[in-house]
Amino acid sequence: MKINSRYFADVLITAVAPAIWGSTYFVTTSFLPQGYPLTVAMLRALPAGLLLLLIVRRLPTGVWWGRAFTLGALNFSFFWAMLFVSAYRLPGGVAATVGAVQPLIVIALSRLFLGKPIRFLAVVAGLIGMSGVALLVLTPNAALDPVGVAAGLAGAVSMAFGTVLSRHWQPPVSSLIFTSWQLTAGGILLVPVAFVLEPGLPMPTTANILGIAYLGLIGAAFTYLLWFRGLSRIEPSAAASLGFLSPVVATLLGWLALGQSLTPAQIAGFAMVLASVWLSQRTMMPLRPIRPAASPEPASRPV
Repeated sequence: MKINSRYFADVLITAVAPAIWGSTYFVTTSFLPQGYPLTVAMLRALPAGLLLLLIVRRLPTGVWWGRAFTLGALNFSFFWAMLFVSAYRLPGGVAATVGAVQPLIVIALSRLFLGKPIRFLAVVAGLIGMSGVALLVLTPNAALDPVGVAAGLAGAVSMAFGTVLSRHWQPPVSSLIFTSWQLTAGGILLVPVAFVLEPGLPMPTTANILGIAYLGLIGAAFTYLLWFRGLSRIEPSAAASLGFLSPVVATLLGWLALGQSLTPAQIAGFAMVLASVWLSQRTMMPLRPIRPAASPEPASRPV
């Protein structure tokens, strides 16, 4: 048996998205005004979605209007709102650890919606990944807030549903068009929420504009194009496990850019997360049989 190299390449391309998402915390804390999470989420999604719509010049038709807004809410509006509530009410390590349950939820939803079998090694990989994330980001003094934990779980469930339904509802369009629909719909849904729940954004500085541009163009448009492309080609459970790369990149950026130290426990967490991702991909990766060489025909046929 031989590993499917095309599938492996699709996994690597998809992994770029969660790796870049790991920079969100650094960009948000270093470049954006604090206290406007919903407004920032809206500015991250809507302009990027509208820009992609201008490029593709194609709107949804028929049932895809409802599906675009459903997926936009699951993957962006509700997910980002719950993510920020969790981040504000919980220490970052607790929020990340709660969110790391998402791959396990995807495994269950893939069974329900896609008929995929629940593989024991995939569950083991998910548990190893959660433990690795906890070692990476969880501190001994971390406090638990029930509302924050509930929000973190709700966000993980929302993203898990969005991941599985994006595969279940195979769109009749390219990944670029599919991404533009979801980003625009998610941004539109966030407009009234941000307007009602948050004060007006102050005059942005150059750093604010650069931060929002990065989160919109790179952290949303580019990464979700790769993400939805990946979901159309690889198993949702395999894609979800790549999300463990986000806290790895976030921790590395904290070490490199913010001068934070790495403890032996965090180094062990790195190893566990990478082992989890490898095991999950190895479990889900299809194998391609090597065709046996054709037997040579005899030089002459017996009479």
